[in-house]
Amino acid sequence: MLSKIITNRQAARRKRRALTPAALLTLAGGLGISALLCGAITRLEYDNQALAFERSAGVRTAALRRGLDEAVGVLNVTHQLFTTVQPVTRPQFHDFTAPLLQRNPYIQALTFRRMVADDERAGFEAELGRLRPGTRIVESQGGRLVTAPRRARYDVVDYVEPMQGNGALLGLNASPGGASARAIERARASGEAAATGLLRLGQDPVDGLGFEVVMPVSAADGRPLGDTAAVVCVRSLAHAALAHAGLQADNGILLRLYAGAATVPASLAYANDGGKGRAAAVPPALLAGGFSGRSLHRFAVGGQTWTVEALAAPRPYVATHLGSLLLLGGGILSSLLLTAFVQAAGQRTRKVQELVQQRTADLKLANQRLIDDVLARKQTEKALQDSEQRFRQLAAMSSDWYWEQDQDLRFVEVTGDFTEKTGFSTGRLLGKTPWDVLLPELTDSHGGRAHLAQIEAHQPFRNLECRAIDDGGDERWFCISGEPMFDERARFKGYRGTGSDITARKLTEQRIHHVAQHDVLTGLPNRSLLQDRLGQAVALADRSGRAIWVMLIDLDRFKYVNDSMGHKAGDVLLMTVAARLRAALRDSDTVARLSGDEFVVIVSEHQQEPLDAAVVQRLMDAVARPMLLGPSEFFVTCSIGVAAYAGTRPAGARPGDDAASNDPAHGALPADSLIEHADIAMYRAKKLGRNNFQFHTPAMNEESLERVRIEGALRNALERDEFVLHYQPQVDLRTGQVVGMEALIRWRHPELGMVPPVRFVGVAEETGLIVPIGAWVMRTACAQTKAWHEAGLGKLRVAVNLSARQFGAADLLPSIEAALEDSGLEPACLELELTESLFMSDITPAVELLHRMKVLGIHLSIDDFGTGYSSLSYLSRFPIDVLKIDRSFVNDITEDANDAAIVASIIALAHNLRLSVIAEGVETAEQLDYLRRQGCDEIQGYYFSRPLPAADFEQLLRQRRTLARRG
Repeated sequence: MLSKIITNRQAARRKRRALTPAALLTLAGGLGISALLCGAITRLEYDNQALAFERSAGVRTAALRRGLDEAVGVLNVTHQLFTTVQPVTRPQFHDFTAPLLQRNPYIQALTFRRMVADDERAGFEAELGRLRPGTRIVESQGGRLVTAPRRARYDVVDYVEPMQGNGALLGLNASPGGASARAIERARASGEAAATGLLRLGQDPVDGLGFEVVMPVSAADGRPLGDTAAVVCVRSLAHAALAHAGLQADNGILLRLYAGAATVPASLAYANDGGKGRAAAVPPALLAGGFSGRSLHRFAVGGQTWTVEALAAPRPYVATHLGSLLLLGGGILSSLLLTAFVQAAGQRTRKVQELVQQRTADLKLANQRLIDDVLARKQTEKALQDSEQRFRQLAAMSSDWYWEQDQDLRFVEVTGDFTEKTGFSTGRLLGKTPWDVLLPELTDSHGGRAHLAQIEAHQPFRNLECRAIDDGGDERWFCISGEPMFDERARFKGYRGTGSDITARKLTEQRIHHVAQHDVLTGLPNRSLLQDRLGQAVALADRSGRAIWVMLIDLDRFKYVNDSMGHKAGDVLLMTVAARLRAALRDSDTVARLSGDEFVVIVSEHQQEPLDAAVVQRLMDAVARPMLLGPSEFFVTCSIGVAAYAGTRPAGARPGDDAASNDPAHGALPADSLIEHADIAMYRAKKLGRNNFQFHTPAMNEESLERVRIEGALRNALERDEFVLHYQPQVDLRTGQVVGMEALIRWRHPELGMVPPVRFVGVAEETGLIVPIGAWVMRTACAQTKAWHEAGLGKLRVAVNLSARQFGAADLLPSIEAALEDSGLEPACLELELTESLFMSDITPAVELLHRMKVLGIHLSIDDFGTGYSSLSYLSRFPIDVLKIDRSFVNDITEDANDAAIVASIIALAHNLRLSVIAEGVETAEQLDYLRRQGCDEIQGYYFSRPLPAADFEQLLRQRRTLARRG
C-alpha cells in the first residue's frame, strides 16, 4: 500500500514535470515563427546592403569620371589659347596656365609640342639652349633620355609649365610608336582630346603613375603646328575628385581604377586600399555569411577606356545582420518564456479550481463591502464636484487672480494661481507694496502720480496698467483694479482687487507699432518713421546750429542680381547691405529703407565729430566688401547723393564754430526737400559712372529741370516731325567703295536748335519713348535706302541701332516686317546693330529672338564689341554677321600696344567665326593702315566722312567718292 502511494506520488510528480500539449504547441509555434522572421529580415538586410553598395559605387564612379573630364577640360581651355591667339609667346603661356595649375594641382605639367622639321633642328635647339643651357632634342629609350636620332620631323616639347620640376621635358620628342605619339595620331584623326595609357611619371616619384592628354594645334590655314598636352597624376586626380565629393574618408568601399577594359594588375592606376585587396578585419569565423559585393563600371575619356572596380569592404556577419540575430534570439527567448508561462498556468489552474470554492464566500462579503465603499465615494465625489463648480463660477466671474493689501498697502494675500500666471513668486510679493515690485517707476509719469493721489484719497481705481520684470528676467504687463476696504467704524483697513496679465496684448501692440514704422525685410525704419526721424534731426540742427547730412544710397546693378540669381538672393543682398550700413554708423544716426534698393541715411554733426566726405566713403567701403550669394562671391557697389542742412545757428555763435560751414557742399537747404535733393545728387552720381558720391548743388536743380523740359518736348517731337536722320558711310577696305551707311538720329528743336543724341536718347530710353522713335528711324532709313537703290546709287546696306527697350518689345518682329514691306527694301539690305548688354541677362530667349530675326533675311551686328561682358561660348551661339569694334579701342591702336593687340584679336576671332568686322571711329591714316594690315573688312569714321544729312550723303554717292589706297 505504501509503495502504491509512493508510486502515485512519483507519477503525479512526473506528470507535473512533463510538458502539457498547450506548452508543446506554444514552443513549436514560437520557434517556427522566429525562424521565418529571421530569414525574411536576413534577406532584407542583404538586399539593403547590395542596394547601398551599388549606389555608393555609382557615386564614386561618377566622381572619378568627373575628375577625368575636368582634366580634359583644362587641356581644352589651354588649347583655346592657341586657337585664339597665334603665335602664343612663353610669357602668355605662363600667365595663362598659372591659374589653371593652381586650381588643378593634380596636373603635373601643361606642355606645347611644336612640329620641327629636320632642317630647323639646329635653330630650335639653340633657342632652347638660351632658355635652359645644354638643352637638346631627346627621346626616351629604355627609361633613359638619349639624343634623338635624325628624323624628317620631330614633335618636341617647346613650352612647359610649371618649369620647376619639369625642365627636363624641354626638347623631349614624342618617340615614334610610343604612347604619346599614338595619342597624338588619334587626336589629329578625331580633332578631339586623346589620352595615353598609364605612364610612369618622373615628376612625381611618390604617386608614380599618370597619363597624358593631347590635342592638335593647327594654324589658321589648317597647317598642323603641334599639339598641347597635359600630364596628369592619376592618384592625385582620384584623391581630388573623391575629396571634392566628400568620399575620400569613407573606407566602406574598396575602389580601384584601371586604365583599360581589363582589370589586371598591370593596368591598375589607383586603389584606395593601396592595391592590397581586402584585409581581414575580423576572424574568419565571424565573417561567415557576411555581405560581399563587386561592381564594374566602364567609361571613356579622351578616347581611353577606364574601368572602375568597386568591392564591398569586409564586415563581420554580426555587424551586418544584428537585427535578424536580435530578432532570432528574442524570438527563442520569448518562446521559452511563453512556454514556461503556459506550463505554469496549466499547473496553477488545478490549484485555482480548488481555491475557488473557498474564496467564493469571502468574495461575496468583500463585494458587499466594496459596494458600500463605492456609494460613500460617489457621495464624496458629488460634494467635491459641487464645490469645484462653485469655485469655477467664482473664478469665471473674477479676473485672473485676487489680491488683498493691509492699511499700509502691503500685500497680505494673493490667490488664483498667481505664480503660474505672472511668473512672480508669492514670497516676492507678500509683505511689500506695489511700487516695491510692480510699479517701481510709478512716480516718474503723470499717470502714476494721478494713481498715487487716488490711493492717498482711498478711492477705487480701474484698469491700471503697469510693467514689471518677473522672476525669469522677462518683462510683464499687468492690468490691476482695486477698491478700498473699511471696517464697521469706517476706518480704512486696506485694498482688495483683481489683476490680469496683459503681456500678450502689449507685445502685439508693440509689434503692430514696429511693423507700421519698420521695413519687414531689413528691419530698418520705413518711409513713415524716416520722416519723423528727419523732423527730429532738423529740429536738433535748428537748436544746436550743427549741420546734418541726408544721404540717398542706391545699389548699382541690383536688378542684375534679381534677374540672374533670383529674388531670394536679392533679399539676402538687401539684408546684408542694411546690416553693413548700421554697423558703419553711430547709434545716434539713422539708416532707413526708402524703397526697393534705395536707402536713406541721416547723420548729425557732433561737437567732437565734424562731418566730412570720409563719412560717405566709409559707407561706400562697407557696401563694397565682397559677400556670398549662394555658392558665388559677389561684389556690389553703390551710388550716393548727399544733401546738407545747416540748421539755425544759436544766438551768440561765432563764425567758424560750425564745422560744416567750411564744407563746399554745405548749404541751407529747406528741410522738407532734403531727400529730394539727395535723390537728384544720387542720380548725378549714377550718370557719372556709378560707384561714387555727389553733393547736391544748385546746378543739379537746373539739370533736373532741363531733363524735365527735354522729356516734355520729346513727347511731341514725333508728331511735329522734328527728327531727322544723318548717315555715316561704311567703306569696304578692299575696294575703297561705300557699301553701306549707319543711320543716326538728330533732333531739330524749334527753340533749342539741333539737340545732340546724348541729351535726349537716355531720357527716351528711360521713359519708353525710344520704342516709337526707334520704329520711326527704321521706317525712315528703309524708305531712304530704297530710294537710293532706285536712283541707281548702288546696292547699299543701311545699319540701324536697336535699343534695349525695342529688343524687349513684343511687337519687334512685326514692326521690322512692316518697315521692310512698306518701303520695299530687300531684307538683306537692312542691318540691325545690337549692343552686348541687350541679351546677356537671359541668353536663351535672346538667342531664340535673334534666330527669328535672321529668318526674315536681315543682317545682325554686335555694336561696341569688347566693352560689355559677353562670353565667347555665347558669341558662337548668336546668328550674327558683323562685329563692330568700338572706337575706344581704335583711338590708340597706333600708340597703345594693348589696344592694338585687342583689335587684332577681335579681327582674328571674327574671321575664325566667319564674321565681318567694321571698325568705328577711324580718324587718321595710321589707324587705317593698321586696320588694313590686320585684315579688317570695313571702316567708318571722320577720316572718310562725318555723318551727313540725306541730301549731302546722296551728293557724296553721286560723286562716286572712294577711299584712296596707300602703297
